[in-house]
Amino acid sequence: MNFDFSFYQKNYIFVDIVKKEFMFVVISIMMTGIISGFVLRRRKILYQNQIILTLIWVLLFLLGLEIGMNDNVLKKFASLGFEAFIIAIAATFGSIIGAKLLWRSVTKSSKNKNSD
Repeated sequence: MNFDFSFYQKNYIFVDIVKKEFMFVVISIMMTGIISGFVLRRRKILYQNQIILTLIWVLLFLLGLEIGMNDNVLKKFASLGFEAFIIAIAATFGSIIGAKLLWRSVTKSSKNKNSD
């Protein structure tokens, strides 16, 4: 399976950033989020779930936008095949089921702690 990455080399936003520097930026942003979450863990953030959900939708839109702008992906979209579609659907439903089970487990354990 050969992929043509020339589209990304021409149109990628971070063309001037070396891969190591880019990884440093990504890890720095992630660590900033972790530290901020640790510091603010006792505070109640209004509309936190809605903010997170909105940001996820924005990221999914931007991912779709990038895929839609990539002519190579669009040309080969039909040839990706039924298997890729099934794998994507299975992964999505698996994630949904896993998240639901985790959410039930977390809320169940928090209810047990509150009742003690």
